[in-house]
Amino acid sequence: MEYTNKTFTNMNFVSRPGLQTFNSTSTNSMTLSSESFERWRQFIYKSCGIYFQDNKKYLLESRLLKRLNSLKLNSYEEYFDYVNLGSRKTIEMQELYEAITINETYFFRNQPQQEALIQKIIPELIQAKYNTPFKRIKIWSAASSSGEEAYSIAMVIKEYIQPRFPQFSFEIVGTDISKEMLEKARGGVYNDYAIKNLPLNFLKKNFTKTSRGFEISSDIKKYASFIELNLYDDLKMRSMQNFDVVICANVLIYFDLKSKIKVVNHLYNALNKGGYLFIGYSETLHGISQAFKLTSFPKTIGYKKE
Repeated sequence: MEYTNKTFTNMNFVSRPGLQTFNSTSTNSMTLSSESFERWRQFIYKSCGIYFQDNKKYLLESRLLKRLNSLKLNSYEEYFDYVNLGSRKTIEMQELYEAITINETYFFRNQPQQEALIQKIIPELIQAKYNTPFKRIKIWSAASSSGEEAYSIAMVIKEYIQPRFPQFSFEIVGTDISKEMLEKARGGVYNDYAIKNLPLNFLKKNFTKTSRGFEISSDIKKYASFIELNLYDDLKMRSMQNFDVVICANVLIYFDLKSKIKVVNHLYNALNKGGYLFIGYSETLHGISQAFKLTSFPKTIGYKKE
């Protein structure tokens, strides 16, 4: 089956000024003691696998301080007891995850990965399934934040793949630990910063300007669903199966080696044979897993499950 397209060659990519939001620094001068830092570090690590190195003590301190100020608590130790109180734990743990995770993203953030998907990987997957009853391509955007990555993939599939292969269906699943970000993804309304790298023709075709921002069309929304998921949760990770592509970018950098091995093993098990894993540009599987075959694409690399 021959496959050709000019996917990104003539796209009109322009950078437009974005609107960034910065959290103001609290005037609270409390500091996190070494003992309390270790207590919090181990608690967070056991809960979600995120590990704060010694040189990130200031970062954890500032992020926890947001919750202290919000709850009008007087110390990090008081907040630790508050989080671990049985009747509050489930709700406050979600607030804690919101505070310690970073959710900066925007549309078409990883263009080389999307080029590899559209020009090489999805055609290869379609070729392998073309004469089988299983005409579905399933893609997982792990740590999807507010949905920009999942919807970026949906837009290029709708534009370049779906018209050529109408007999195939495409399912994109976005997961994140943050309920707030998932609700934003489901709503599909974005500000100027999120669309700063969006090709103009994609903006015109797939968004409507409203008083709330830029709202993505229902034609794109139908490709994607969003689920709350902790990548460190062994039980829930077992439900993530039969994916052809997994994108887990800029996540492993927050884990120590033991957690990285555990999470990558989960991602490997979630993939079909012949499926691909993408991670962030600053990340590597060296010393973490030898189960994948390193595969080169223009300006990026992927990992194939053979």
